[in-house]
Amino acid sequence: MFFTRLIAAAVLLLIPSFANAQGKSGVDKLYILDCGRGTAADMSRWTPGENVNKPMDVVDNCYLIHHTGNVWLLWDTGVTDTTPNQPGPPPSNGGPNWYRPKTLASQIEALGLKPSDIKYVAISHTHPDHIGNVELFPQSTLLVQKAEYDWPASPGVSRFKPEHPVNKLDGDHDVFGDGSVTILSTPGHTPGHQSLLVKLPKTGAVLLSGDAVHFKDNWDHRRVPGGNTSKEQTLASMNKLADVMAKEKAQLWINHDKTQGDALKHAPAFYD
Repeated sequence: MFFTRLIAAAVLLLIPSFANAQGKSGVDKLYILDCGRGTAADMSRWTPGENVNKPMDVVDNCYLIHHTGNVWLLWDTGVTDTTPNQPGPPPSNGGPNWYRPKTLASQIEALGLKPSDIKYVAISHTHPDHIGNVELFPQSTLLVQKAEYDWPASPGVSRFKPEHPVNKLDGDHDVFGDGSVTILSTPGHTPGHQSLLVKLPKTGAVLLSGDAVHFKDNWDHRRVPGGNTSKEQTLASMNKLADVMAKEKAQLWINHDKTQGDALKHAPAFYD
């Protein structure tokens, strides 16, 4: 009888470990952070031949993702936190006049985190409104396509500090090795542009566009901004995203689309 009870007790002790071993890995939280807002005088900058001299408002989001292995991934870092918190005069190049009502640093802190808690910083591409705060995270490993990393800002000048830890990718990449977060190579806007597929247990699959597509209008009509490095690659990347959406039944979150962005819940609320 004694040995029977001893064996039963041992089995009970093993059950939690077995359950944990069988537990599902993946991501359980996705926060949307406000990483800049802007106004532009001429939408046709992004939709050549259409919407000429039509003013528009844009948003710039970053995304903080928590993996159940207690690992944090930040997708994009927005315009620099030193950007004024109120709009100013429009820039001469026709681009958005960015302002920052909230800093990225303050939003990270409000969630009880420090920059050193972020293991990975994945960058959709290296335009200033996406890498403005990358050096707030000097210990975080950058996840960036090699083609993007090697693309010079000007002759002989890198977009990243050479001492910043980096994993230079060559194509699609399963970040955690469990299929929960996959970086997708989507060149065309820039040589090494990438997008992000996130699979959440309740929300389902979400596809973060980066700038593979700027607005819903561009997506619906497959419009390619004149400043993209390759129209052909951009269209191929849009088709790739559409195929992924169909396969994964994924929502497409278009980074700069203000109408969609304002309809989504932002930190401290999250998607699970």
